[in-house]
Amino acid sequence: MIDLLQVTNDPALARQCDAIEGMRIFLDLETMGKAERQAGRNTFISTHQMQDVARVKSQLRRAQLMVRVNPLHGGTAAELDAVLAQGADLVMLPMFHHAAELAAFSGLVAGRVPIVALLETAQALACLDDWVGTPGLFEVFVGLNDLHLSLGCRFMFEPLAQGHVDRVAGAAHRQGLRFGFGGIARLDEGLLPGRDVLAEHLRLGSRAVILSRTFRGDDPAAALAPGVTALRAAEQALQLRSAQQVESDRLRIAQRIAQLAATLSTGAAVS
Repeated sequence: MIDLLQVTNDPALARQCDAIEGMRIFLDLETMGKAERQAGRNTFISTHQMQDVARVKSQLRRAQLMVRVNPLHGGTAAELDAVLAQGADLVMLPMFHHAAELAAFSGLVAGRVPIVALLETAQALACLDDWVGTPGLFEVFVGLNDLHLSLGCRFMFEPLAQGHVDRVAGAAHRQGLRFGFGGIARLDEGLLPGRDVLAEHLRLGSRAVILSRTFRGDDPAAALAPGVTALRAAEQALQLRSAQQVESDRLRIAQRIAQLAATLSTGAAVS
């Protein structure tokens, strides 16, 4: 079962997620450099605060709480101490470029909780083999939004069609790590429909995907349960595909991504 990551600092929504099997709560404290990177794009910039960690954690009984902190900086040690004191189960490091950054972050975490490496730069992709064995690493998650910009792609899912995500999945699996990538819309919505995104997650052995803003809609509390039920039914059905069907779907999806990319300017925002 793929973990479904709900981005929220709302204790009530977190409690609702906690009642659904296979959910993970994603609290986002990253602010450094994010507004500049996302300027002019229709993307989510978090307003979550440090005090939200304890508020959300208090509502959880079985779902894990993952907290994305800021990229490595002079205040990372204090930031980690505060996040962990409030009960984070996993910590995510964004926007790293080199193995030394992840190694330094691992040293600061010091085995207190598992680490999720958010791969979202071309440099981190290029040196993947240098850091995928970092002590304390639990999961490699590919952030397609920033990664496609870093690679100079036109469409967010191009790194998937180009084989970059396959490479990351293979490296993670060889290390015995969990792997995930990107976000997912509702099954039949989005430029690349959620059903196709889910098919690629299953092909690659993914264990995590973020529920996108379009999946959540205007009323996340009302949309959550029926949306997850539909997603789980599709997950089960797609797992029954033959190897030939999986490959046929891969080729069709890659072609669709290429077609979409051809219609977009470089780095165009999509949902």
